[in-house]
Amino acid sequence: MSLLPKFSALLLGIALAAPAIAQPIQPFSTAALKAAQAKGQSVLVDAYASWCPICRKQEPIINALSKDRAFDKLLILRLDYDNQNAEKRELGIVQQSTLIAFDGGKETGRMVGVTDAEQIKALAKSALP
Repeated sequence: MSLLPKFSALLLGIALAAPAIAQPIQPFSTAALKAAQAKGQSVLVDAYASWCPICRKQEPIINALSKDRAFDKLLILRLDYDNQNAEKRELGIVQQSTLIAFDGGKETGRMVGVTDAEQIKALAKSALP
C-alpha cells in the first residue's frame, strides 16, 4: 500500500483548511495603483507618516485588515506622506492619515484623521465588489 495518496490527501486538506489572508501591505507606487485599477481590483491607499499620532492609531487597524479573510481581495498601498509629494498631489491628498478606497478605477470613499476601526472597515468594504 502506497503512502503517496494518503500524504497527498493530507497536504490538500491542510491547504484547504489554511485561512485565506488579505494581501500584505505594499508600498505605494502610481504604477501599482494603476495596474490594480486596470484589473478592477479593490484598493485602499493609506497616506502614512511615522511622526503622525493619528497614523499610528490607524496602523494596527489597517494591519488587522491585511490579515482578515473578509478583505482577502483588498490591496493596501501605503503612501509615504513625507516623500511621495507628486503622488500625493495626483491623489489630492493634503493631509497625512488620509485613507482612500477604490473599486477598480472608481473612488468609493475617502476619510482623513479617522481612528475608529468600524469606520475604517466600512471604508475598506466600500472598495470590495
